[in-house]
Amino acid sequence: MEKIFIIEDDEKIRRELSTFLERYGYACDFSSDFENIIDIVLKSEVHLILLDINLPYYDGYYICREIRKQSNVPIIVVTSRQSEIDELMSMNLGADDFITKPYNTHILLARIASILKRAYHNSDTDLLSYNGLIFNISNSSMRYNNNEIELTKNESKILNILIKKKGAIVSRNEIMDFLWQSDEFVDDNTLTVNINRLRKKLESIGASEFIQTKRGQGYILK
Repeated sequence: MEKIFIIEDDEKIRRELSTFLERYGYACDFSSDFENIIDIVLKSEVHLILLDINLPYYDGYYICREIRKQSNVPIIVVTSRQSEIDELMSMNLGADDFITKPYNTHILLARIASILKRAYHNSDTDLLSYNGLIFNISNSSMRYNNNEIELTKNESKILNILIKKKGAIVSRNEIMDFLWQSDEFVDDNTLTVNINRLRKKLESIGASEFIQTKRGQGYILK
């Protein structure tokens, strides 16, 4: 189920929009803590953000810019502001679309579906994301804060299973079984070497301590 984060300070609009989107199969999340909204959103593991401009503490422009520094998650600006300047500023700061209120809810649905399809279901690429880290399965590369690095086949497989199991501990045996699918011999020492190399590559692009060791259990993404 694809998850949408709604950044909207009007509680009635927020809840109505959430109820509407959930009716059409989306999971929704939101927060009334606008002082820490950027950190909350980046930790929430969502597929798309609906962002208002007029907000407490920080306006939508600032939030859009700060999120875009750390994540490529799609952002749709949904606002009562209707000037071309507002639309231009939103796009220049990294928004993927701009919709003015009042809006037709089914047009909003169509825009959401189109952007999600383009971002996550493009046949030319296969992207997985976690806390701002973007893993491109199709070319075995990962990107974080606009820094990109290539991975070996085993490093890609390890990152793949850790992201897909995000939030859960993955045992060493489970990872080795996953690597064995390529009919390559992988022993315990080989796994340790590959984990350490992957950690160093993550650190080299600014994603430090992403892989945490759970002694006697396995590994988990923080």
